[in-house]
Amino acid sequence: MSNDKKIMLGNEAIARGVYEAGVKVSSAYPGTPSTEISEYMVQYKDDVYCEWAPNEKVATEVAIGASISGVRSLACMKHVGFNVAADPAYTMSYIGVNGGMVIVVADDPGLYSSQNEQDTRMVARAAKIPVIEPSDSKEAKEFIKEAYEISEKFDRPIIFRITTRLAHSQGQVPLEERKEVEDKPYEKNVAKTVMMPGNAKNRHVEIEKRMEELGEAANTLPMNKVEYRDKKIGVITSGIPYEYVREALPEASTLKLGMVYPLPKQMIMDFAKEVETLYVIEELDPFMEEQIKSWGIDVIGKDKFTLLGEYSANMIRENILGETIELKSVVQVPNRPPILCPGCPHRSVYHVLNKLKIHAAGDIGCYTLGAVPPLSVVDTTVCMGASISTLHGMEKARGKDYVKNWVAVIGDSTFLHTGVNSLMNMVYNKATGTVMILDNSTTGMTGHQEHAATGKTLQGDPTNAVNLMGLCQAIGIQNVQEINAFDLEKLEAAVKEETAKDEISVIITKSPCVLLTKGKKPHYEPISEKCKKCGMCLKPGCPAMSKNEDGTIDIDETMCTGCGLCYNLCKFDAIKFVKVGE
Repeated sequence: MSNDKKIMLGNEAIARGVYEAGVKVSSAYPGTPSTEISEYMVQYKDDVYCEWAPNEKVATEVAIGASISGVRSLACMKHVGFNVAADPAYTMSYIGVNGGMVIVVADDPGLYSSQNEQDTRMVARAAKIPVIEPSDSKEAKEFIKEAYEISEKFDRPIIFRITTRLAHSQGQVPLEERKEVEDKPYEKNVAKTVMMPGNAKNRHVEIEKRMEELGEAANTLPMNKVEYRDKKIGVITSGIPYEYVREALPEASTLKLGMVYPLPKQMIMDFAKEVETLYVIEELDPFMEEQIKSWGIDVIGKDKFTLLGEYSANMIRENILGETIELKSVVQVPNRPPILCPGCPHRSVYHVLNKLKIHAAGDIGCYTLGAVPPLSVVDTTVCMGASISTLHGMEKARGKDYVKNWVAVIGDSTFLHTGVNSLMNMVYNKATGTVMILDNSTTGMTGHQEHAATGKTLQGDPTNAVNLMGLCQAIGIQNVQEINAFDLEKLEAAVKEETAKDEISVIITKSPCVLLTKGKKPHYEPISEKCKKCGMCLKPGCPAMSKNEDGTIDIDETMCTGCGLCYNLCKFDAIKFVKVGE
Protein backbone atom coordinates (compact mmCIF):
# COMPACT_ATOMS: atom_id res chain seq x y z
CA MET A 1 0.00 0.00 0.00
CA SER A 2 1.29 3.45 -0.93
CA ASN A 3 1.64 6.22 1.68
CA ASP A 4 1.22 8.92 -0.96
CA LYS A 5 -1.52 11.49 -0.56
CA LYS A 6 -2.88 14.09 -2.96
CA ILE A 7 -5.26 17.03 -2.79
CA MET A 8 -8.14 16.11 -5.09
CA LEU A 9 -11.47 17.41 -6.25
CA GLY A 10 -14.32 15.09 -5.39
CA ASN A 11 -14.65 14.16 -9.06
CA GLU A 12 -10.96 13.33 -9.31
CA ALA A 13 -11.16 11.23 -6.15
CA ILE A 14 -14.06 9.26 -7.64
CA ALA A 15 -12.01 8.55 -10.76
CA ARG A 16 -9.12 7.39 -8.57
CA GLY A 17 -11.42 5.15 -6.55
CA VAL A 18 -12.86 3.62 -9.72
CA TYR A 19 -9.33 2.88 -10.91
CA GLU A 20 -8.29 1.37 -7.57
CA ALA A 21 -11.48 -0.76 -7.50
CA GLY A 22 -10.37 -2.63 -10.63
CA VAL A 23 -13.05 -1.23 -12.93
CA LYS A 24 -12.44 -1.94 -16.61
CA VAL A 25 -15.19 -0.05 -18.48
CA SER A 26 -16.43 3.53 -18.00
CA SER A 27 -19.05 5.27 -20.15
CA ALA A 28 -20.59 8.72 -19.66
CA TYR A 29 -22.21 11.74 -21.21
CA PRO A 30 -20.79 15.09 -20.05
CA GLY A 31 -22.96 17.10 -17.70
CA THR A 32 -21.89 19.57 -15.04
CA PRO A 33 -21.11 18.76 -12.23
CA SER A 34 -20.17 15.18 -13.20
CA THR A 35 -18.10 15.86 -16.34
CA GLU A 36 -14.62 15.84 -14.83
CA ILE A 37 -14.94 12.27 -13.52
CA SER A 38 -14.52 10.89 -17.03
CA GLU A 39 -11.87 13.46 -17.92
CA TYR A 40 -9.83 12.34 -14.90
CA MET A 41 -10.48 8.69 -15.81
CA VAL A 42 -8.54 9.08 -19.06
CA GLN A 43 -5.21 9.06 -17.19
CA TYR A 44 -5.96 5.42 -16.34
CA LYS A 45 -6.87 4.42 -19.89
CA ASP A 46 -4.24 1.67 -19.96
CA ASP A 47 -6.34 -0.14 -17.36
CA VAL A 48 -9.83 1.37 -17.77
CA TYR A 49 -11.57 1.78 -21.12
CA CYS A 50 -13.22 5.24 -21.09
CA GLU A 51 -15.73 6.69 -23.55
CA TRP A 52 -18.18 9.47 -24.18
CA ALA A 53 -21.54 7.99 -25.13
CA PRO A 54 -24.10 9.97 -27.17
CA ASN A 55 -26.43 10.07 -24.14
CA GLU A 56 -26.86 8.73 -20.61
CA LYS A 57 -29.17 5.88 -21.62
CA VAL A 58 -26.48 4.51 -23.92
CA ALA A 59 -23.79 5.03 -21.26
CA THR A 60 -25.81 3.03 -18.75
CA GLU A 61 -26.45 0.25 -21.27
CA VAL A 62 -22.71 0.04 -22.03
CA ALA A 63 -22.02 -0.35 -18.31
CA ILE A 64 -24.78 -2.98 -18.09
CA GLY A 65 -23.21 -4.98 -20.91
CA ALA A 66 -19.82 -4.87 -19.27
CA SER A 67 -21.30 -5.94 -15.93
CA ILE A 68 -23.23 -8.85 -17.43
CA SER A 69 -20.06 -10.03 -19.18
CA GLY A 70 -18.34 -10.23 -15.78
CA VAL A 71 -16.27 -7.05 -15.29
CA ARG A 72 -16.72 -4.05 -13.03
CA SER A 73 -18.22 -1.05 -14.83
CA LEU A 74 -19.12 2.60 -14.35
CA ALA A 75 -21.64 5.04 -15.85
CA CYS A 76 -21.50 8.78 -15.02
CA MET A 77 -24.08 11.54 -15.47
CA LYS A 78 -25.79 14.50 -13.81
CA HIS A 79 -29.20 14.25 -12.19
CA VAL A 80 -31.25 15.17 -15.26
CA GLY A 81 -29.16 12.71 -17.24
CA PHE A 82 -30.36 9.96 -14.93
CA ASN A 83 -33.87 10.67 -16.22
CA VAL A 84 -32.59 9.72 -19.67
CA ALA A 85 -30.95 6.60 -18.21
CA ALA A 86 -34.04 5.59 -16.20
CA ASP A 87 -35.31 3.08 -18.75
CA PRO A 88 -32.33 0.70 -18.56
CA ALA A 89 -31.57 1.54 -14.92
CA TYR A 90 -34.99 0.50 -13.59
CA THR A 91 -34.77 -2.83 -15.38
CA MET A 92 -31.12 -3.43 -14.46
CA SER A 93 -32.33 -3.16 -10.88
CA TYR A 94 -34.38 -6.32 -11.51
CA ILE A 95 -31.57 -8.09 -13.35
CA GLY A 96 -28.84 -7.34 -10.84
CA VAL A 97 -25.16 -7.63 -11.72
CA ASN A 98 -22.39 -10.04 -12.55
CA GLY A 99 -19.41 -7.72 -12.35
CA GLY A 100 -20.06 -4.83 -9.95
CA MET A 101 -21.80 -1.82 -11.51
CA VAL A 102 -22.00 1.75 -10.20
CA ILE A 103 -23.90 4.71 -11.65
CA VAL A 104 -22.49 8.04 -10.46
CA VAL A 105 -25.23 10.68 -10.43
CA ALA A 106 -24.40 14.31 -9.59
CA ASP A 107 -27.25 16.37 -8.14
CA ASP A 108 -27.20 20.17 -8.31
CA PRO A 109 -28.72 21.81 -5.18
CA GLY A 110 -28.78 25.52 -5.87
CA LEU A 111 -29.22 25.08 -9.62
CA TYR A 112 -25.71 26.18 -10.58
CA SER A 113 -25.91 24.60 -14.02
CA SER A 114 -29.23 22.79 -14.37
CA GLN A 115 -32.85 23.28 -15.41
CA ASN A 116 -34.27 21.66 -12.26
CA GLU A 117 -33.25 20.69 -8.74
CA GLN A 118 -34.49 17.11 -8.50
CA ASP A 119 -33.33 14.71 -5.80
CA THR A 120 -31.88 11.50 -7.25
CA ARG A 121 -32.56 9.61 -4.01
CA MET A 122 -36.28 9.78 -4.82
CA VAL A 123 -35.73 8.27 -8.26
CA ALA A 124 -33.43 5.61 -6.85
CA ARG A 125 -36.05 4.55 -4.31
CA ALA A 126 -38.62 4.18 -7.07
CA ALA A 127 -36.14 2.05 -9.03
CA LYS A 128 -35.14 0.06 -5.91
CA ILE A 129 -31.46 0.86 -6.46
CA PRO A 130 -29.27 1.37 -3.35
CA VAL A 131 -27.73 4.81 -2.86
CA ILE A 132 -24.33 5.61 -1.37
CA GLU A 133 -23.33 9.21 -0.64
CA PRO A 134 -19.87 10.49 0.42
CA SER A 135 -19.25 13.72 2.32
CA ASP A 136 -15.72 14.60 1.18
CA SER A 137 -13.07 13.66 -1.38
CA LYS A 138 -11.46 11.00 0.82
CA GLU A 139 -14.80 9.28 1.32
CA ALA A 140 -15.60 9.65 -2.38
CA LYS A 141 -12.63 7.42 -3.18
CA GLU A 142 -13.18 5.00 -0.31
CA PHE A 143 -16.95 4.69 -0.66
CA ILE A 144 -16.96 4.02 -4.39
CA LYS A 145 -14.55 1.14 -3.86
CA GLU A 146 -16.88 -0.21 -1.21
CA ALA A 147 -19.81 0.32 -3.57
CA TYR A 148 -18.40 -2.30 -5.95
CA GLU A 149 -18.04 -4.80 -3.12
CA ILE A 150 -21.65 -4.19 -2.05
CA SER A 151 -22.84 -4.37 -5.65
CA GLU A 152 -21.37 -7.83 -6.13
CA LYS A 153 -22.26 -9.15 -2.68
CA PHE A 154 -25.93 -8.18 -2.91
CA ASP A 155 -26.38 -8.51 -6.69
CA ARG A 156 -27.40 -4.84 -7.02
CA PRO A 157 -26.34 -1.95 -9.25
CA ILE A 158 -25.45 0.99 -7.01
CA ILE A 159 -26.18 4.70 -7.40
CA PHE A 160 -23.29 6.80 -6.11
CA ARG A 161 -24.90 10.17 -5.39
CA ILE A 162 -22.81 13.30 -5.20
CA THR A 163 -23.68 17.01 -5.37
CA THR A 164 -22.05 20.03 -6.97
CA ARG A 165 -20.33 20.99 -3.71
CA LEU A 166 -18.76 17.53 -3.33
CA ALA A 167 -17.80 17.28 -6.99
CA HIS A 168 -15.98 20.61 -7.00
CA SER A 169 -14.50 20.83 -3.48
CA GLN A 170 -11.06 19.55 -2.56
CA GLY A 171 -9.67 17.29 0.11
CA GLN A 172 -6.65 15.15 0.91
CA VAL A 173 -6.90 11.65 -0.54
CA PRO A 174 -4.58 8.70 0.16
CA LEU A 175 -3.43 6.88 -2.96
CA GLU A 176 -3.50 3.08 -3.01
CA GLU A 177 -2.68 0.40 -5.54
CA ARG A 178 -5.19 -0.82 -8.10
CA LYS A 179 -7.03 -3.98 -7.15
CA GLU A 180 -6.82 -6.48 -9.96
CA VAL A 181 -10.25 -8.07 -9.97
CA GLU A 182 -10.59 -11.36 -11.79
CA ASP A 183 -13.26 -11.33 -14.47
CA LYS A 184 -16.32 -13.23 -13.35
CA PRO A 185 -17.36 -16.04 -15.67
CA TYR A 186 -20.38 -15.40 -17.83
CA GLU A 187 -23.04 -18.07 -17.54
CA LYS A 188 -26.16 -17.90 -19.65
CA ASN A 189 -29.15 -17.28 -17.38
CA VAL A 190 -32.22 -16.19 -19.33
CA ALA A 191 -34.37 -16.16 -16.19
CA LYS A 192 -32.08 -13.44 -14.73
CA THR A 193 -31.08 -11.39 -17.74
CA VAL A 194 -34.07 -11.48 -20.10
CA MET A 195 -36.78 -9.30 -18.60
CA MET A 196 -39.89 -10.60 -20.27
CA PRO A 197 -42.92 -10.45 -17.94
CA GLY A 198 -42.71 -14.01 -16.61
CA ASN A 199 -39.05 -13.62 -15.67
CA ALA A 200 -39.48 -10.09 -14.34
CA LYS A 201 -42.17 -11.22 -11.88
CA ASN A 202 -39.74 -13.66 -10.31
CA ARG A 203 -36.90 -11.13 -10.32
CA HIS A 204 -39.08 -8.59 -8.52
CA VAL A 205 -39.51 -11.08 -5.69
CA GLU A 206 -35.75 -11.63 -5.60
CA ILE A 207 -34.96 -7.91 -5.60
CA GLU A 208 -37.30 -7.20 -2.68
CA LYS A 209 -35.49 -9.94 -0.79
CA ARG A 210 -32.08 -8.50 -1.69
CA MET A 211 -33.10 -4.99 -0.61
CA GLU A 212 -34.35 -6.34 2.71
CA GLU A 213 -31.03 -8.10 3.25
CA LEU A 214 -29.11 -4.95 2.35
CA GLY A 215 -31.26 -2.87 4.71
CA GLU A 216 -30.35 -5.23 7.54
CA ALA A 217 -26.66 -5.17 6.56
CA ALA A 218 -26.73 -1.35 6.51
CA ASN A 219 -26.93 -1.43 10.33
CA THR A 220 -23.34 -2.66 10.49
CA LEU A 221 -21.78 -1.08 7.42
CA PRO A 222 -18.65 0.93 8.39
CA MET A 223 -19.78 3.82 6.14
CA ASN A 224 -22.75 4.31 8.50
CA LYS A 225 -21.38 5.50 11.82
CA VAL A 226 -22.55 6.99 15.10
CA GLU A 227 -20.57 9.84 16.68
CA TYR A 228 -21.79 10.45 20.23
CA ARG A 229 -21.00 13.78 21.83
CA ASP A 230 -23.49 15.92 23.75
CA LYS A 231 -26.76 13.98 23.55
CA LYS A 232 -29.04 16.99 23.96
CA ILE A 233 -28.99 17.33 20.17
CA GLY A 234 -28.74 14.44 17.75
CA VAL A 235 -28.50 14.85 13.99
CA ILE A 236 -29.01 12.27 11.25
CA THR A 237 -27.30 13.47 8.10
CA SER A 238 -25.22 12.45 5.09
CA GLY A 239 -23.05 13.83 2.30
CA ILE A 240 -21.96 17.46 2.25
CA PRO A 241 -24.57 18.51 4.90
CA TYR A 242 -22.56 16.45 7.39
CA GLU A 243 -19.68 18.92 6.97
CA TYR A 244 -22.04 21.82 7.67
CA VAL A 245 -23.43 20.08 10.77
CA ARG A 246 -19.96 19.49 12.20
CA GLU A 247 -19.07 23.14 11.71
CA ALA A 248 -22.35 24.55 13.04
CA LEU A 249 -22.97 22.05 15.85
CA PRO A 250 -19.54 20.73 16.90
CA GLU A 251 -20.87 19.36 20.22
CA ALA A 252 -23.92 17.58 18.76
CA SER A 253 -24.11 13.82 18.38
CA THR A 254 -24.40 12.67 14.79
CA LEU A 255 -25.47 9.61 12.88
CA LYS A 256 -23.56 9.96 9.64
CA LEU A 257 -24.97 7.81 6.86
CA GLY A 258 -22.90 6.71 3.88
CA MET A 259 -25.70 4.50 2.59
CA VAL A 260 -28.87 6.55 2.44
CA TYR A 261 -31.03 3.90 0.76
CA PRO A 262 -31.95 1.49 2.17
CA LEU A 263 -31.71 3.18 5.56
CA PRO A 264 -30.34 1.27 8.59
CA LYS A 265 -33.58 1.09 10.59
CA GLN A 266 -32.25 -0.45 13.80
CA MET A 267 -29.24 1.85 13.87
CA ILE A 268 -31.51 4.89 13.52
CA MET A 269 -33.91 3.67 16.19
CA ASP A 270 -31.07 3.06 18.63
CA PHE A 271 -29.60 6.51 17.96
CA ALA A 272 -32.99 8.17 18.41
CA LYS A 273 -33.35 6.62 21.89
CA GLU A 274 -30.02 8.09 22.98
CA VAL A 275 -30.61 11.77 22.14
CA GLU A 276 -33.07 14.30 23.54
CA THR A 277 -33.94 16.21 20.36
CA LEU A 278 -33.45 14.56 16.97
CA TYR A 279 -32.98 16.37 13.67
CA VAL A 280 -32.63 15.14 10.10
CA ILE A 281 -30.56 17.55 8.03
CA GLU A 282 -30.60 16.79 4.31
CA GLU A 283 -30.61 19.02 1.23
CA LEU A 284 -33.57 19.01 -1.17
CA ASP A 285 -36.35 16.50 -0.44
CA PRO A 286 -37.28 15.00 2.98
CA PHE A 287 -36.08 11.61 1.78
CA MET A 288 -34.70 10.26 5.06
CA GLU A 289 -37.08 12.27 7.22
CA GLU A 290 -40.26 10.77 5.76
CA GLN A 291 -38.94 7.22 6.09
CA ILE A 292 -37.83 7.77 9.69
CA LYS A 293 -41.16 9.35 10.67
CA SER A 294 -42.98 6.38 9.14
CA TRP A 295 -41.26 4.22 11.78
CA GLY A 296 -42.87 6.29 14.54
CA ILE A 297 -39.70 8.21 15.41
CA ASP A 298 -40.14 11.83 16.46
CA VAL A 299 -37.75 13.86 14.31
CA ILE A 300 -37.47 17.49 13.19
CA GLY A 301 -36.63 18.16 9.55
CA LYS A 302 -38.22 20.24 6.83
CA ASP A 303 -40.40 22.11 9.31
CA LYS A 304 -37.13 23.85 10.19
CA PHE A 305 -35.21 23.62 6.92
CA THR A 306 -35.98 24.60 3.35
CA LEU A 307 -36.69 22.24 0.47
CA LEU A 308 -34.74 24.60 -1.79
CA GLY A 309 -31.08 24.89 -2.69
CA GLU A 310 -27.87 24.32 -0.74
CA TYR A 311 -27.52 24.49 3.01
CA SER A 312 -24.74 26.15 5.01
CA ALA A 313 -23.28 26.04 8.49
CA ASN A 314 -24.80 29.44 9.27
CA MET A 315 -28.26 28.28 8.18
CA ILE A 316 -28.05 25.26 10.48
CA ARG A 317 -26.73 27.31 13.39
CA GLU A 318 -29.51 29.85 13.00
CA ASN A 319 -32.36 27.35 12.58
CA ILE A 320 -31.34 25.10 15.47
CA LEU A 321 -29.55 27.39 17.94
CA GLY A 322 -31.14 30.69 16.95
CA GLU A 323 -27.70 32.20 16.48
CA THR A 324 -26.92 34.52 13.60
CA ILE A 325 -23.31 35.10 12.60
CA GLU A 326 -22.62 38.67 11.60
CA LEU A 327 -20.07 38.82 8.82
CA LYS A 328 -17.42 41.42 9.62
CA SER A 329 -16.89 42.44 6.01
CA VAL A 330 -18.81 41.68 2.89
CA VAL A 331 -17.13 41.96 -0.49
CA GLN A 332 -19.52 43.31 -3.09
CA VAL A 333 -19.02 41.12 -6.13
CA PRO A 334 -20.19 42.66 -9.41
CA ASN A 335 -23.17 40.96 -10.97
CA ARG A 336 -21.94 38.75 -13.82
CA PRO A 337 -24.86 37.30 -15.73
CA PRO A 338 -23.94 34.51 -18.16
CA ILE A 339 -23.35 35.68 -21.71
CA LEU A 340 -22.17 34.18 -24.97
CA CYS A 341 -18.40 34.50 -25.36
CA PRO A 342 -16.89 37.08 -27.70
CA GLY A 343 -16.72 35.45 -31.12
CA CYS A 344 -19.36 32.82 -30.33
CA PRO A 345 -20.98 31.66 -33.60
CA HIS A 346 -24.35 31.41 -31.86
CA ARG A 347 -24.44 35.20 -31.50
CA SER A 348 -24.53 35.82 -35.24
CA VAL A 349 -27.27 33.21 -35.67
CA TYR A 350 -29.40 34.85 -33.03
CA HIS A 351 -28.73 38.28 -34.47
CA VAL A 352 -30.23 37.14 -37.77
CA LEU A 353 -33.21 35.51 -36.08
CA ASN A 354 -33.80 38.61 -33.99
CA LYS A 355 -33.63 40.82 -37.07
CA LEU A 356 -36.21 38.61 -38.83
CA LYS A 357 -38.40 38.54 -35.70
CA ILE A 358 -38.28 34.75 -35.58
CA HIS A 359 -38.92 32.83 -32.36
CA ALA A 360 -36.71 29.89 -31.39
CA ALA A 361 -37.68 26.75 -29.52
CA GLY A 362 -34.49 26.26 -27.54
CA ASP A 363 -32.48 23.39 -26.12
CA ILE A 364 -29.83 22.66 -23.49
CA GLY A 365 -26.44 24.18 -24.30
CA CYS A 366 -24.54 27.47 -24.54
CA TYR A 367 -27.14 28.64 -27.04
CA THR A 368 -29.77 28.75 -24.27
CA LEU A 369 -28.26 32.19 -23.60
CA GLY A 370 -30.09 33.39 -26.70
CA ALA A 371 -33.06 33.83 -24.36
CA VAL A 372 -31.62 36.93 -22.67
CA PRO A 373 -31.26 40.52 -23.97
CA PRO A 374 -30.17 41.90 -26.30
CA LEU A 375 -30.68 38.79 -28.49
CA SER A 376 -33.93 37.62 -26.85
CA VAL A 377 -34.70 34.93 -29.43
CA VAL A 378 -35.07 31.69 -27.45
CA ASP A 379 -38.61 31.28 -26.11
CA THR A 380 -38.50 27.74 -24.66
CA THR A 381 -35.98 25.44 -22.97
CA VAL A 382 -37.08 22.11 -21.51
CA CYS A 383 -34.51 19.32 -21.81
CA MET A 384 -32.00 17.76 -24.18
CA GLY A 385 -33.54 17.32 -27.63
CA ALA A 386 -36.85 19.00 -26.74
CA SER A 387 -36.45 21.96 -29.09
CA ILE A 388 -37.27 19.89 -32.18
CA SER A 389 -40.18 18.03 -30.59
CA THR A 390 -41.54 21.30 -29.16
CA LEU A 391 -41.55 22.92 -32.58
CA HIS A 392 -43.28 19.85 -34.00
CA GLY A 393 -45.94 20.03 -31.30
CA MET A 394 -46.57 23.69 -32.05
CA GLU A 395 -47.11 22.95 -35.71
CA LYS A 396 -49.50 20.08 -35.07
CA ALA A 397 -51.42 22.23 -32.60
CA ARG A 398 -51.58 25.48 -34.58
CA GLY A 399 -50.86 24.61 -38.21
CA LYS A 400 -47.95 25.01 -40.62
CA ASP A 401 -48.41 28.75 -41.07
CA TYR A 402 -48.00 29.26 -37.32
CA VAL A 403 -44.42 27.91 -37.33
CA LYS A 404 -43.21 29.94 -40.30
CA ASN A 405 -41.83 32.47 -37.85
CA TRP A 406 -40.38 29.79 -35.57
CA VAL A 407 -37.29 27.58 -35.73
CA ALA A 408 -35.86 24.94 -33.42
CA VAL A 409 -32.25 25.54 -32.37
CA ILE A 410 -30.05 22.72 -31.11
CA GLY A 411 -26.31 22.10 -30.78
CA ASP A 412 -24.36 19.35 -32.51
CA SER A 413 -23.74 17.30 -29.35
CA THR A 414 -27.32 17.73 -28.15
CA PHE A 415 -28.64 16.81 -31.59
CA LEU A 416 -26.77 13.50 -31.38
CA HIS A 417 -27.88 13.07 -27.75
CA THR A 418 -31.65 13.06 -28.31
CA GLY A 419 -32.35 15.44 -31.18
CA VAL A 420 -32.03 12.78 -33.88
CA ASN A 421 -35.10 10.92 -32.65
CA SER A 422 -37.12 14.13 -32.57
CA LEU A 423 -36.06 14.95 -36.13
CA MET A 424 -37.04 11.49 -37.30
CA ASN A 425 -40.43 12.07 -35.71
CA MET A 426 -40.84 15.27 -37.72
CA VAL A 427 -40.03 13.42 -40.94
CA TYR A 428 -42.28 10.48 -40.11
CA ASN A 429 -45.24 12.68 -39.17
CA LYS A 430 -44.90 15.03 -42.14
CA ALA A 431 -43.84 18.20 -40.35
CA THR A 432 -42.94 21.43 -42.15
CA GLY A 433 -40.87 23.26 -39.53
CA THR A 434 -37.27 24.48 -39.74
CA VAL A 435 -34.54 23.06 -37.51
CA MET A 436 -31.22 24.85 -37.03
CA ILE A 437 -28.31 22.71 -35.85
CA LEU A 438 -25.75 25.09 -34.36
CA ASP A 439 -22.64 23.01 -35.00
CA ASN A 440 -19.70 24.41 -33.05
CA SER A 441 -17.75 21.13 -33.25
CA THR A 442 -17.75 20.38 -29.53
CA THR A 443 -19.82 19.89 -26.40
CA GLY A 444 -19.30 23.49 -25.42
CA MET A 445 -21.34 24.13 -22.28
CA THR A 446 -19.57 21.47 -20.22
CA GLY A 447 -16.05 22.45 -21.26
CA HIS A 448 -15.31 21.16 -24.76
CA GLN A 449 -15.74 17.40 -24.75
CA GLU A 450 -15.58 15.28 -27.89
CA HIS A 451 -18.67 13.63 -29.36
CA ALA A 452 -19.63 11.37 -32.24
CA ALA A 453 -19.29 14.14 -34.85
CA THR A 454 -15.90 15.57 -33.80
CA GLY A 455 -13.71 12.75 -35.09
CA LYS A 456 -11.95 12.02 -31.79
CA THR A 457 -12.77 9.79 -28.81
CA LEU A 458 -12.53 10.59 -25.08
CA GLN A 459 -9.26 8.66 -25.02
CA GLY A 460 -7.88 10.90 -27.78
CA ASP A 461 -8.01 8.40 -30.61
CA PRO A 462 -9.08 9.49 -34.12
CA THR A 463 -12.38 7.99 -35.22
CA ASN A 464 -15.14 8.34 -37.78
CA ALA A 465 -17.02 11.64 -37.50
CA VAL A 466 -20.77 11.56 -38.07
CA ASN A 467 -21.68 13.75 -41.05
CA LEU A 468 -24.64 15.77 -39.79
CA MET A 469 -25.77 16.84 -43.25
CA GLY A 470 -25.57 13.27 -44.51
CA LEU A 471 -27.43 12.02 -41.44
CA CYS A 472 -30.28 14.49 -41.99
CA GLN A 473 -30.50 13.52 -45.65
CA ALA A 474 -30.41 9.83 -44.78
CA ILE A 475 -33.53 10.08 -42.63
CA GLY A 476 -35.42 11.67 -45.50
CA ILE A 477 -34.94 15.43 -45.34
CA GLN A 478 -34.60 17.00 -48.79
CA ASN A 479 -33.95 20.58 -47.68
CA VAL A 480 -30.59 20.68 -45.87
CA GLN A 481 -28.18 23.62 -46.03
CA GLU A 482 -24.80 24.00 -44.34
CA ILE A 483 -23.67 27.62 -43.84
CA ASN A 484 -20.89 29.47 -42.05
CA ALA A 485 -22.56 31.09 -39.04
CA PHE A 486 -20.74 34.37 -39.70
CA ASP A 487 -21.89 34.67 -43.31
CA LEU A 488 -24.80 36.92 -42.40
CA GLU A 489 -26.16 37.43 -45.90
CA LYS A 490 -26.30 33.72 -46.74
CA LEU A 491 -27.62 32.87 -43.30
CA GLU A 492 -30.43 35.41 -43.52
CA ALA A 493 -31.34 34.26 -47.01
CA ALA A 494 -31.38 30.62 -45.89
CA VAL A 495 -33.62 31.32 -42.91
CA LYS A 496 -36.08 33.26 -45.07
CA GLU A 497 -36.07 30.54 -47.72
CA GLU A 498 -36.46 27.52 -45.45
CA THR A 499 -39.05 28.91 -43.03
CA ALA A 500 -41.26 29.85 -45.98
CA LYS A 501 -41.41 26.28 -47.28
CA ASP A 502 -44.24 23.86 -46.61
CA GLU A 503 -41.65 21.13 -46.04
CA ILE A 504 -39.28 20.15 -43.26
CA SER A 505 -35.92 21.95 -43.46
CA VAL A 506 -32.59 21.80 -41.67
CA ILE A 507 -30.00 24.59 -41.59
CA ILE A 508 -26.61 23.59 -40.19
CA THR A 509 -24.51 26.56 -39.11
CA LYS A 510 -21.01 25.13 -39.01
CA SER A 511 -18.50 27.32 -37.19
CA PRO A 512 -16.21 25.94 -34.46
CA CYS A 513 -16.40 27.29 -30.92
CA VAL A 514 -13.94 30.17 -30.70
CA LEU A 515 -12.39 28.70 -27.54
CA LEU A 516 -11.19 25.63 -29.42
CA THR A 517 -8.42 27.72 -30.99
CA LYS A 518 -5.70 28.54 -28.48
CA GLY A 519 -3.22 31.38 -28.57
CA LYS A 520 -3.40 34.98 -29.75
CA LYS A 521 -6.11 35.69 -32.30
CA PRO A 522 -6.60 38.42 -34.91
CA HIS A 523 -8.89 41.22 -33.83
CA TYR A 524 -10.80 44.26 -35.04
CA GLU A 525 -10.30 47.92 -34.20
CA PRO A 526 -12.70 50.83 -34.56
CA ILE A 527 -11.91 53.82 -36.80
CA SER A 528 -13.39 56.58 -34.69
CA GLU A 529 -13.42 59.24 -37.39
CA LYS A 530 -15.59 57.05 -39.61
CA CYS A 531 -18.00 55.93 -36.90
CA LYS A 532 -21.56 57.27 -37.42
CA LYS A 533 -22.62 56.29 -33.87
CA CYS A 534 -25.53 54.27 -35.28
CA GLY A 535 -25.01 51.42 -32.81
CA MET A 536 -25.67 48.70 -35.38
CA CYS A 537 -22.51 46.80 -34.40
CA LEU A 538 -23.63 46.81 -30.75
CA LYS A 539 -26.94 45.03 -31.39
CA PRO A 540 -25.65 41.45 -31.02
CA GLY A 541 -24.32 42.32 -27.55
CA CYS A 542 -20.70 41.24 -27.96
CA PRO A 543 -18.96 41.74 -24.57
CA ALA A 544 -15.79 42.94 -26.33
CA MET A 545 -17.61 46.04 -27.58
CA SER A 546 -18.68 49.15 -25.71
CA LYS A 547 -19.71 52.73 -26.41
CA ASN A 548 -17.47 55.70 -25.60
CA GLU A 549 -18.86 58.84 -23.97
CA ASP A 550 -18.99 60.58 -27.35
CA GLY A 551 -21.06 57.73 -28.82
CA THR A 552 -18.28 56.13 -30.87
CA ILE A 553 -17.41 52.45 -30.51
CA ASP A 554 -14.58 50.88 -28.54
CA ILE A 555 -13.37 47.28 -29.01
CA ASP A 556 -11.41 45.56 -26.24
CA GLU A 557 -8.45 43.95 -28.03
CA THR A 558 -7.93 41.45 -25.21
CA MET A 559 -11.48 40.10 -25.61
CA CYS A 560 -11.95 40.35 -29.36
CA THR A 561 -11.54 37.03 -31.15
CA GLY A 562 -11.71 38.32 -34.71
CA CYS A 563 -15.05 36.73 -35.59
CA GLY A 564 -15.94 39.68 -37.81
CA LEU A 565 -19.59 40.03 -36.81
CA CYS A 566 -19.26 43.72 -35.97
CA TYR A 567 -17.27 44.30 -39.18
CA ASN A 568 -20.02 42.71 -41.26
CA LEU A 569 -22.69 44.80 -39.57
CA CYS A 570 -20.91 48.15 -40.06
CA LYS A 571 -21.98 49.90 -43.30
CA PHE A 572 -19.50 52.76 -42.99
CA ASP A 573 -16.11 50.97 -42.98
CA ALA A 574 -15.57 52.19 -39.41
CA ILE A 575 -14.07 48.91 -38.23
CA LYS A 576 -10.81 47.41 -39.51
CA PHE A 577 -9.24 43.97 -39.34
CA VAL A 578 -5.89 43.59 -37.54
CA LYS A 579 -3.80 40.47 -38.12
CA VAL A 580 -1.92 38.70 -35.35
CA GLY A 581 1.33 40.52 -34.64
CA GLU A 582 0.34 43.84 -36.19
